Amino acid sequence: MKFSLSALTAAALIVAAPWAAAQNVAVVNGKAVPTARVEALAQQVAASGRPVDDTVRAQLKEEVVLREIFVQEAQKRGIAATPEYKTQMELARQTILIRALFADYQKKNPVSDAEVQAEYDKFAAANGGKEYRARHILVEKEDEAKAIIASLKGGAKFEDIAKKQSKDPGSGANGGDLDWAAAGSYVAEFSEAMVKLDKGQMTQEPVKSQFGWHIIRVDDVRQAQLPKLEEIKPQIAQQMQQQKLMAFQQSLREKATVK
Repeated sequence: MKFSLSALTAAALIVAAPWAAAQNVAVVNGKAVPTARVEALAQQVAASGRPVDDTVRAQLKEEVVLREIFVQEAQKRGIAATPEYKTQMELARQTILIRALFADYQKKNPVSDAEVQAEYDKFAAANGGKEYRARHILVEKEDEAKAIIASLKGGAKFEDIAKKQSKDPGSGANGGDLDWAAAGSYVAEFSEAMVKLDKGQMTQEPVKSQFGWHIIRVDDVRQAQLPKLEEIKPQIAQQMQQQKLMAFQQSLREKATVK
């Protein structure tokens, strides 16, 4: 039995056709649109947290077909030859390369568990110790502050005066309440006066700071309630990863010869 060359060619095409179709999502005006474009968009969608179901995948297929149609039209009109297009393409090329460079650096320089632990230990050391639940009344003049202290000693309610007279809009509306905070959270003059007070005590003299004159009362004192390492480990790792990346960027800048 003899087979002609044309018959063999036709048979080869029949065999290859399913494979070729699998590589392309469509053929637009005679030009194949590869399935890889759909997969690339699907990865972007998945990275954003959205599930890629059949409906989304159908939308992505339509998206890549439309893109091909629009690109072909742009090419017909000679847009690819314009200086503006070439400039934008160069910027896009740089953006993609830089993003890939940074991703490669982070992949090869991950933050270790030991580094996270060390950073947490520094955080704990800086934020440990006592926390204070304090209230304050802030006024502009010393005489006004002294008058308020006299009123408080006479039986006036701290919270009521704070709501009416405090110049601190945040705490004043809450009766002067500053919530729980470490002494280091406040300006030095405020902090130094506050830590001398025991639970339930109030400053007997106004405290001057850059903001004005304070009357301070400590409602409670406790040991600092720090989050456990496991609770904030992802945030620490992310922050340290960004710090490493910034250091890498800075090192490249310093090594570069720029004239």
